[in-house]
Amino acid sequence: MKEYLLIDGYNVINAWPYLREICHQDLDEARNALIEIMMEYQSLKAVKIIVVFDAHLVRRSRGKSEKIKGVEVVFTKERETADGYIERKVIGLIEKRNRVVVATNDWLEQQMVLGGGATRISVRELIADYEHMKARVGKKTRENTLKKEEISNRLDSSVLEKLEKFRRKL
Repeated sequence: MKEYLLIDGYNVINAWPYLREICHQDLDEARNALIEIMMEYQSLKAVKIIVVFDAHLVRRSRGKSEKIKGVEVVFTKERETADGYIERKVIGLIEKRNRVVVATNDWLEQQMVLGGGATRISVRELIADYEHMKARVGKKTRENTLKKEEISNRLDSSVLEKLEKFRRKL
């Protein structure tokens, strides 16, 4: 069973203070920042991520889907909302027996995805989980670095030299 996280793109941008601040300056930059964050989150969480952006008010938009470093980014077609796309996608993924989570603060959308068999998380929960995962990885990295430094600092240089020669022979 695969796990998917569907992101209501503009809803998340407007609810995430960091992204909202970027959005005030440049919407395209805010979208790119969200995609970058989701690429990192996907690698930390081992979940397939689909970020959906509304393009329903864009005249003659045919819709577009592309993969950016493993994250699927979707721009809906004209007259199609992100909510509508997400609802259809949830049904398709659930039918294939996947686990699906939708990140949005839109209450109506949350009710629709729950009715479709998915679970939902708020943007606040998404932010908290992302920050927790980053902190956990950072802590492990620091611990591993300290362990490497501690071992080499405790051994005599002649012992280190002998170990290095032994390692090179293998």
